[in-house]
Amino acid sequence: MWRDAGAPADSFYEVRPECTDVPKTRFKIRAGKTLSVRKWQGAFNPEGQLDIAKTLNRIHRGGIHPSIRGEVWEFLLGCYDPTSTYEEREEIRQRRRIQYATFKEDCRQMFPVVGSGRYITAPVITEDGTPIHDPLVLLETNPGSGPLIPQESNSQSNSSNSMEPVTDPKIIQWMLTLHQIGLDVVRTDRTLVFYEKQENLSKLWDILAVYAWIDKDVGYCQGMSDLCSPMIMLLEDEGDAFWCFERLMRRLRGNFRCTDSSVGVETQLSNLAAITQVIDPKLHQHLETLGGGDYLFAFRMLMVLFRREFSFCDSLYLWEMMWALEYDPDQFTVYEEPDVCSDKGDGSKGKAKAIRQCGKYERENLKAKNSQAPLPISVFLVASVLKDKSTKLLTEARGLDDVVKILNDMTGNLDAKKACTGAMKLHKKYLKKAKKP
Repeated sequence: MWRDAGAPADSFYEVRPECTDVPKTRFKIRAGKTLSVRKWQGAFNPEGQLDIAKTLNRIHRGGIHPSIRGEVWEFLLGCYDPTSTYEEREEIRQRRRIQYATFKEDCRQMFPVVGSGRYITAPVITEDGTPIHDPLVLLETNPGSGPLIPQESNSQSNSSNSMEPVTDPKIIQWMLTLHQIGLDVVRTDRTLVFYEKQENLSKLWDILAVYAWIDKDVGYCQGMSDLCSPMIMLLEDEGDAFWCFERLMRRLRGNFRCTDSSVGVETQLSNLAAITQVIDPKLHQHLETLGGGDYLFAFRMLMVLFRREFSFCDSLYLWEMMWALEYDPDQFTVYEEPDVCSDKGDGSKGKAKAIRQCGKYERENLKAKNSQAPLPISVFLVASVLKDKSTKLLTEARGLDDVVKILNDMTGNLDAKKACTGAMKLHKKYLKKAKKP
């Protein structure tokens, strides 16, 4: 986990040698700009309270050194209040780990593969609650070639042999998602050496299975494994990784909430359309003419926060810059245990918000005093990417397939810092133009 401070950023996320077409990171660890181990440790006072304003500024300038990424993310995502002490955080950490262990044990009681170091990629139950015997359970990797081999579990370890028919619709619904989680887990970040280890794959499966059980409104949807995967890599303790993921989902779970008539991310897509119409009406008109006025081509970018458009390392750099820019001490920090899986943070009420402790993007929103809820910076990031490709889209896109191709060609060629700077400029421009009648 911990490496020499001068090591190249890519070396922290080792790629399997046979994967030769993986885009290289553009993120560079820069002395004096990147938040280093020394600067991070120096940002705490003797009691353990963090100077968050200075930290946010440093992250915005040059990202976070990979060796401390996990612990800094816990603050950015609001797992801990910067004004808490070392002692208070340790108490919260231990309480949360126990809470996660309890959730996990509840899931294990319903389906014993949870917590067993294995995971499943075949259905274990029918929609009417009848157990499917002998599901495929992934037990081991093939040391010779790397790919995972599905094997039938034996009668001793096969949980479905001893399973009774299930009558509770909530449990049935949860168990129906377990094999889909497994299928997604084996596809997630498969170019990384980290996921050659069975224990890391099963850890990812366990966290997603537990989350799907406790967040019954959303359950599990494709894309969540992409959001959870970095947490497993950055935080050694599974409980800590779970709570970091849960905090990220508080921001994004609206994207995954689906009804019969709509998908959660559609709200952001319509916001993206409105922004593009204001800042680049010509491009918006062109996209509408091509039948792309619903902006569905940007669905993936918003759903998994650019995980596919950037190299692994660069996507983490992008995320931390976004979170630093959006940081709101009232919305995402807690002392007491949060209500699990709520959409909003539960910061201390009635406490005056210190503007200097907010991220730059959040400060702009506060100055604007807009009556509407501020849009997430991710929408402006997509808008800035579209604006950047505006000329190409206007001259070369003759259909929606061309739009998708032009956007796909950007994979690995985007600059995270430049994208954030572009998003901030567009946000300012949009707020100015949107004020005018």
